[in-house]
Amino acid sequence: MLKVSDLNVYYGESHILRNVDMTVHPGKMVCLIGRNGVGKTTLLKSIMGLLKPRSGSIELTGIPILGKSPDQRARMGIGYVPQGREVIPRLTVKENLILGMEALPDRKSKTQDIPDEIFDLFPVLKTMLWRLGGDLSGGQQQQLAIARALMGRPRLLVLDEPTEGIQPSIILEIEAAVRRIVATTGVSVLLVEQHLHFVRQADWYYAMQKGGIVASGSTRELSNEVVQRFLAV
Repeated sequence: MLKVSDLNVYYGESHILRNVDMTVHPGKMVCLIGRNGVGKTTLLKSIMGLLKPRSGSIELTGIPILGKSPDQRARMGIGYVPQGREVIPRLTVKENLILGMEALPDRKSKTQDIPDEIFDLFPVLKTMLWRLGGDLSGGQQQQLAIARALMGRPRLLVLDEPTEGIQPSIILEIEAAVRRIVATTGVSVLLVEQHLHFVRQADWYYAMQKGGIVASGSTRELSNEVVQRFLAV
């Protein structure tokens, strides 16, 4: 699904990502872990086309995408939920969701109808369609942001710290929804996450340190040593 090879990204002359290799297989959930400031968000932004790597390659289903703009990558099947959610506060929940259809490759398929699957994943949104996005709680905004990304029918869903600043009960709901997305739709998921319980929902993990991938493996084999090294504060 996604293959990142020997990726190097700079901010000015500061070398941020160093020879990063990563693979996300179809229908799998991959978690990127590491302490703050090691380059996780930079990697996601590079995958989405918001940052331009100096060298390396990124492929989606075998197709090179480095020359593609962010909107082109979205129409190729990458759904992106950035850190901080970026829900449009003065649009209603329904308007935010419809905006997600801009990523559909076939614009003729756009409608004003929200698929039932969205409400099956996030029932609270059905009761709030006419509320402004800015009036929702942090957890509700996160659910809206994920739902909006799903409106573009992505093949790869990229989530940057989806549980940041959210109450524990909503974290569990978001975990369950993401796991269900993978299990029932075949969508692949790449997420940055610090919440250990959510990390363990993934099939595979990559650990970053100083801009490079320094460990990887099945989350079933995620040891306490690795957790302490890359997740503990």
